[in-house]
Amino acid sequence: MKIAYITTYPPRECGIATFNHNLLRAIGYDRTTVSDDSYVVALNDSEHLDTYEYPAEVKYKIRQEDQKDYSRAADYINTSLVDACIMEHEFGIYGGKDGVYILPLIAKLQKPLVTILHTVLKDPSYMQLTIIREIAKHSSRIVVMSHRAVGFLTSIYGISFNKIQLIEHGVPDLEAEIDNPVKNSLPFKNKKVLFTFGLISRNKGLETVIEALPQIVAKNPNVMYVVLGTTHPGVIRNSGEEYRDSLKKLARKLGVEDNLTFINKFVSEKQLFDYLTACDMYITPYLNEAQITSGTLSYAIGAGAAVISTPYWHAQELLAENRGRLFDFKDAETLATIVNELFEDETMLKQLKANAYKYGLNLRWPAIGKIFVELLDEAILKSLSEKEDTERQIIDPDTMPSFNLAHVQRLTDDTGIVQHAKYGIPNLKEGYCLDDNARALIMATMAHQQNKSKVALELLPVYLSYIQYMQCDDGSFRNFLSFTREYLDELGSEDSFGRTIWSLGYLINNTPNNSYREFARELFNKSVPHFKNLKHLRGIANTMIGLSDYLKAHPGDEQIRHQFDQLAEQLKEAYRENGHGHWQWFEEKMTYDNAILPLALLCYYQTSKDAESLGIALESMKFLSQKTLSHGYLNPVGNDGWLYKGGPEMAVYDQQAIETMAMVLMYFKAYEITHDITYIKKMYLCYQWFLGENSLHLPLFDHETKGCGDGLQPNGVNRNQGAESTLAYWISHLVVLKALEFEYIQISDLVSPQKQVLN
Repeated sequence: MKIAYITTYPPRECGIATFNHNLLRAIGYDRTTVSDDSYVVALNDSEHLDTYEYPAEVKYKIRQEDQKDYSRAADYINTSLVDACIMEHEFGIYGGKDGVYILPLIAKLQKPLVTILHTVLKDPSYMQLTIIREIAKHSSRIVVMSHRAVGFLTSIYGISFNKIQLIEHGVPDLEAEIDNPVKNSLPFKNKKVLFTFGLISRNKGLETVIEALPQIVAKNPNVMYVVLGTTHPGVIRNSGEEYRDSLKKLARKLGVEDNLTFINKFVSEKQLFDYLTACDMYITPYLNEAQITSGTLSYAIGAGAAVISTPYWHAQELLAENRGRLFDFKDAETLATIVNELFEDETMLKQLKANAYKYGLNLRWPAIGKIFVELLDEAILKSLSEKEDTERQIIDPDTMPSFNLAHVQRLTDDTGIVQHAKYGIPNLKEGYCLDDNARALIMATMAHQQNKSKVALELLPVYLSYIQYMQCDDGSFRNFLSFTREYLDELGSEDSFGRTIWSLGYLINNTPNNSYREFARELFNKSVPHFKNLKHLRGIANTMIGLSDYLKAHPGDEQIRHQFDQLAEQLKEAYRENGHGHWQWFEEKMTYDNAILPLALLCYYQTSKDAESLGIALESMKFLSQKTLSHGYLNPVGNDGWLYKGGPEMAVYDQQAIETMAMVLMYFKAYEITHDITYIKKMYLCYQWFLGENSLHLPLFDHETKGCGDGLQPNGVNRNQGAESTLAYWISHLVVLKALEFEYIQISDLVSPQKQVLN
């Protein structure tokens, strides 16, 4: 097999880089199984690709903060002959907030992926939790190095136990030399040596050992505490050698400066092994328990060192059964007591070393490599079997969240639906708006029509009442209302007017009872005189969609039909003026809620059978698809710059949920008219934007609150979950469920053509 590794890599000074270098060699040990042509995709912490002189196995480099590099790397891997990928994961080695840039790469991969998690947090942020869940979704297996990490992944992250594999951290396959050169070096010769190694930073707790030295030196004057390692590059960039200097200052203050030695260099694995086998005791004095894996600790055990450590998670597991000794965080006194006891009792010290050495034999890289080879074999076979199963339904209802209006209920009071939220909590200071209550009326009507939702039926009159409260005497509508029920404007936008007519028309055609229909028609009729004054295309389009529904219920209303014709003519004329050559659109720019425009003409065609309207709708829809679906997922026009005819590239962010809802509705309507199953595929692809099939591969739907994030931004999801985005999700959800009914019928007809004859 041929493997691609996604990781940091030497000569970059990084523990994960060293780990993967060893893993590559361990997996490649059996050359009859693993190809020498396996390669590394290396993560660069610099914009300059030539910062490191990588060895020959590094075939591709990713600049950490360059989003496009991740997509290009996926293309490189997909077009190569690799059979599988291994990805090392640590939040800090990938770009974007919490390393979010890695998600588009793994989502685009067409090779089976095994991911090794070097960090599993007990209290992850929403973003960190989401990233790990997305990684698990795209990985054949998730590898962790401790039992506690397995527990966290299942209980906190909700990842299936069957997807997780525990493989302990590998250690060098070396034996102690009889003539160890380190023992004769100046810090070690004729000394009792306490030893720590690794990248130096404040969370390593080295000051605890220095604070213990006076008590240790009092009984063992020839003790030397040796700290091997360079300062962490991030620490160097931000504060230089401030921490190392503070440790030296502390040693001078305590009178033990002669018992402390810093060796400021990054050593080879062989040299490190010599240091570990030369010391008397190895100490990891980390400051808190939240360390799920420690490579330095594993190396010390593998070398058969006597280890003394604070009780962080990995240490609790690895040092169990008398393989080491534990002391509490920052407890210098207990540390000193343990060290002095072990120096006094040589038998106990030798026993610790023997226990560690025996356990470490199971951790040596050749043994670990064999386990990974078996895991990769399994991942490749699983991938091949899945590719054979190609006859799958377009819409997979098992991937869709269960219908749940909890967040909609949370946002709704007896006045209407609150406009905004802070995270999942209603932001009452922002009050209400007509747009959202109109959307809420559509959603509630759809929900009751499709699944007889009692919750939706109870909410429906609240939204209808709000619309009535916001209608002026002349039939126009205000938009904004404060939480104290004070009007905040005299006249709402044409957009809000159009959305309201849409909601009223939809309710009139799909009402759960005559009372609601009569009430809605009264509001609708009062607003009719304002149709002829509409000038803005989206206001016109939203109104047209409402008229389409109204005319389904009242096909003989010639006044409304005439109004419908007039509005459609305005939309068609806009296309005639602007839709030329390579720019097949209604305006000289694509801005917001774009799919509403072709959707309106599709609705008009259903009623009028006007061929020009259908032609414009399908042509503009194709143009919109080319701009937003070309990556294999929905990438709607971003609000931060939009897309201009003859202008720069389309803005990618901020992406809004109403764009997606409009796309879902547009493609479903196109399917209703043409019965072309391709439109169902595109509709479902757009819907999946909410669930993580987007440019960042982050879900906007929140399974905990049942709300939807307010948008997709360059570094993640806008975590506020207002009415607009949440309603956009649930309307899209209900449309997809409706489309699923159509898909069942079409698949049944294809499978049983005789059914068509009988009918």
